[in-house]
Amino acid sequence: MPFEVTSLTKATSTVMALARDQSAQPIRLANAYCVAAANSDDNYMEILRGPGMNFPDGSPVVWFMRRSKGIGQRPGRVRGPSLFAQCLDEGREHDVKHFFVGTTTSTLELLQSEAERRYPGLEITGTYAPKFAPVSNEMIQEIADEVNARESDIIWIAMGTPKQDFVAAALAPLVNKPCIGVGAAFDFIAGTSKEAPLWVQRSSFEWLYRFASEPRRLWRRYLFGNIQFIKAAFRQQE
Repeated sequence: MPFEVTSLTKATSTVMALARDQSAQPIRLANAYCVAAANSDDNYMEILRGPGMNFPDGSPVVWFMRRSKGIGQRPGRVRGPSLFAQCLDEGREHDVKHFFVGTTTSTLELLQSEAERRYPGLEITGTYAPKFAPVSNEMIQEIADEVNARESDIIWIAMGTPKQDFVAAALAPLVNKPCIGVGAAFDFIAGTSKEAPLWVQRSSFEWLYRFASEPRRLWRRYLFGNIQFIKAAFRQQE
């Protein structure tokens, strides 16, 4: 599975350039859970190996990248919520216009209000909360119609992993814009979920903070997902 050898600063610059170029690129913030899920789902593996970019969002992924030989520069973690916040901030200098897809209408209203408060001058051209349902051609077309009715430069998608990655891959060529799956980033800025303190974000244990916050929902992801990831990663390096 290909990962970009990058950092949060470089990834932000990449996204800004894609926005200015109106590039139809799906971007995934992929972590150990994504690797584990793709290892047992050929359709998801096809998405992660297909058009677009995978930024390493997760310390285990970065650790194994650093163990690999011949990658040149030292890779860094690209944390999804941090990339989202930094692009909202820096995008103001480049007149970048943002469109938000996912979660619920009430969360999107809170997100827009808080984002505009934090980043004066931020341009949000629209929001759309699709119905909670499996990904379908009808869903993708509905989202594309909403996006194309506005003049936007980046489409941010928060629909959970791996669903948001399937949506980004299908949506990007229909809207000719970078489409980026950012998971819990909407909830963190909206205030509907509590974000880890900065010192925890910078450590290798943000997963433990999130697990403690939502153990019933996340226990299977972290227990089985991390075990599957380690097995897959070691097999790759054999």
